[in-house]
Amino acid sequence: MTIYLDNAATSFPKPESVYRAMDQFARTSLANPGRSGHKMALASEHALDNARHRLNQHFHGKGPDRFIFTLNGTDALNLAIKGLLNPGDHVITSELEHNSVSRPLRGLEKAGVISLTKVTADDTGTISPDDVRDAITPKTRLIALTHASNVLGTVQPIEEIGKIAREHNIVFLVDAAQTAGVLPIDVQALHIDLLAFPGHKSLMGPTGTGALYVAPGITLRPWREGGTGGDSVSEVNPTEMPFHLEGGTPNVVGLVGLTAGIDYVEQRGLHTIHQHEVDLVERLWKALDQIPAIQVFGHRNHAKRVGTLSFRSELLPANELGGVLDEAFTIAIRPGLHCAPFVHRGQGSFPEGTIRVSPGAFNTEADIDTLAQALTEIHS
Repeated sequence: MTIYLDNAATSFPKPESVYRAMDQFARTSLANPGRSGHKMALASEHALDNARHRLNQHFHGKGPDRFIFTLNGTDALNLAIKGLLNPGDHVITSELEHNSVSRPLRGLEKAGVISLTKVTADDTGTISPDDVRDAITPKTRLIALTHASNVLGTVQPIEEIGKIAREHNIVFLVDAAQTAGVLPIDVQALHIDLLAFPGHKSLMGPTGTGALYVAPGITLRPWREGGTGGDSVSEVNPTEMPFHLEGGTPNVVGLVGLTAGIDYVEQRGLHTIHQHEVDLVERLWKALDQIPAIQVFGHRNHAKRVGTLSFRSELLPANELGGVLDEAFTIAIRPGLHCAPFVHRGQGSFPEGTIRVSPGAFNTEADIDTLAQALTEIHS
């Protein structure tokens, strides 16, 4: 059986309760929500309402209707970025971003729509709030930052940056792909205006799920328009949230799974899950300390990390080492640039990239010890 250590990409396995909830719903209630008045359609509508309610509770939002269902985190980020920005706007982002943030912003910059400032991280993989403050101009409309690097695992000081954004009346967008489900996120306390996240990572839902939180007072143009079920008369998408930003049939069965995933995460406890994952990272790090040919990236303060560790080997390129681990040892990790090339440029690991190991809630010390032994054998 494969030892799966690629949870930063997608969590696996899911809790058994997620599989059961999706299977039962798909077999009994999977109709089109809001499009019909029959019982199955109403059950689907209730499932969506329940998912929004649970998301609002989990992230301490201003109301369930502020959560927009999306295909994934990338979809949510595109909805936020392209729905907000106008010609002439200035945006502040960082070199730590995933391509889900970098590419839409760079595309708008290349098209001459916006200007862009990319704040650099220090050698520990952390952004300075002062650098963000210094980058602000009279035209700054948006600060778009990751909560934690998907390569280095380093958690960024978003509360301090959120205060800076609020002081200057700048919209603050946070990519919580690596933190939703392992770190507590209170959008109000952290001054977050737009929170984008997938459902398929640490929230334990299936692929094809995600959401965008849109704070009151933030107006976005729709990313997609179409059927909204309850309003078939308006010539354009209705202005009422969440339907203003949702069009077409949602992934109801997936969102049922996401709701069950949130229930699991909260029952087990975010702190418990986070501590379990960073303990496994530290266990691996100690083993890597004994292999001189391996270099680990990022700081070692696990209170300010998520359970992701990146390293490179002097003996083998990342892609080759990843292939050996997969084929010879049946261990699944992710080698390469991790859809975040600017991180690797900043850390000096471009263009080869690194090996990324990301244990999840269901990994064990034995999984880590097997990986450590494999790396020791490869480097002996």
